[in-house]
Amino acid sequence: MREKEMPTLLTRRQILAAGVAMAVPFLTKEQVAAAPEPRTAGLRLTAGTRTLAVNGKPARVFGLVGPNGSPGLTLSPGERFHVELVNQAGTSTIIHWHGQLPPWKQDGFPWSQTPPIPAGETRSYDYAPIAGTYWMHSHQDMQEQSLMTAPLIVRSAEDMRADRQEVVLMLHDFSFKTPEELLADKTKSKSAMPKSGMGNYMNVDSGSMGAMNMGPGMAKHLNDIDFDAFLANDRTFADPEVIRTEPGGRVRLRLINAASSTQFWIDLGALSGTVVAVDGRPVRPVRGSRLPLAMAQRLDVLIDLPGKGSYPIFAQVEGKRARTGIVLAASGAPVSRLAAEAGEDAPPVDLSLEGRLEAVTPLAPRAPDVTHRVILAGSMAPYAWSLNGEYWPNVTPLMVGVGQRVAIEMLNRTMMAHPMHLHGHAFQVFAVNGARFTGAVRDTVLVPPMGSVTIAFDADNPGRWAFHCHNLYHMMTGMITELRYPAII
Repeated sequence: MREKEMPTLLTRRQILAAGVAMAVPFLTKEQVAAAPEPRTAGLRLTAGTRTLAVNGKPARVFGLVGPNGSPGLTLSPGERFHVELVNQAGTSTIIHWHGQLPPWKQDGFPWSQTPPIPAGETRSYDYAPIAGTYWMHSHQDMQEQSLMTAPLIVRSAEDMRADRQEVVLMLHDFSFKTPEELLADKTKSKSAMPKSGMGNYMNVDSGSMGAMNMGPGMAKHLNDIDFDAFLANDRTFADPEVIRTEPGGRVRLRLINAASSTQFWIDLGALSGTVVAVDGRPVRPVRGSRLPLAMAQRLDVLIDLPGKGSYPIFAQVEGKRARTGIVLAASGAPVSRLAAEAGEDAPPVDLSLEGRLEAVTPLAPRAPDVTHRVILAGSMAPYAWSLNGEYWPNVTPLMVGVGQRVAIEMLNRTMMAHPMHLHGHAFQVFAVNGARFTGAVRDTVLVPPMGSVTIAFDADNPGRWAFHCHNLYHMMTGMITELRYPAII
């Protein structure tokens, strides 16, 4: 097990600084109070390749490495996103800053006006970032599945004053096959039932929030792809990352589901936590120990450790026993070997948490100026997925005007949940399966099988913006459309 070591002099500040996972840098209160020094050159972010050991076998994958040699970027309070993206991956790429709100030509989507970055070239970015837990990933072909992803943490002054150890837990699904081979296995399949059989179809309780419109005994589909492993910070439970903490320490756990086609239940085990942000945006505190996390979503969870022990944080795949995770352990506490499988299959990821979330800063009350209805459709055989009966790139854009309050009603006509992500805007969830409430502000929401979700946002970021299912295999077979402002060509 790889461990984050504690320093010799155990002051609280040094303990916290040494214990931060995934290279989240520590700043003192004095540094927080001081304005960031202006930089003439951007932070260097390198897209490249690396060799990763997965269960003892080497695999060649992509990576996004920051200026300190660690994955991704962490920005200080008030710091601009001033970045030089250097492409050393040996192939073209383009990186999307998931959940951030840059001008549209800096969003990292391969429109004709913003083509991918050729190998060996550099592209500059400069905008004011939104504080919170975000991530970055390729929007070129299927590079995301090959781990062209990394955390993007933008810290606030409030984060620094909280005096909590920060831990980033980033989840992936992994296969030794290429993504193209995995997709080919689906598109050439003659059967709607995946090869793995068990654990991919589950009965649904028609009373659950995630399936209100489904009758008793109906089955929804889970887990399109049979992966070889599930990773937490690039490691499996055969050799998990152990993050050393102060005994009785206070932790801010930043959870990122960067998996391409897998949803997880986060199980805090013996611990209990308080959800304080989703998709980077603050919410009213919600207590819990078992939390659903759909593809591309993030959770910020505050945890107060009870003593000097070790505490595994599990991420279990919906519909399966497979799990991964990390271990939080006090300095000197022993860490036992952990089973890679739970005792029973996890249920489908649902919207049980969604209905409890309330934004700290909601949208101002206002009726929508325009409402778009989007029908989510598709099937396992043939393996193809659509929005409003259209398949990318042959789509009719959803048109919006500057200053409008826009509502989007998503109606899922499939037996599979779809994590829907809108680029360039933060939206508020207002209804699930017809039940209205004033929910979280976020950028990715799960639309349940045969159910519906309504979101709303203010059209305040002119440009061309992708709107798509964040299951990579659904997106690659058509489940993507465009939200467009007038006068944008």
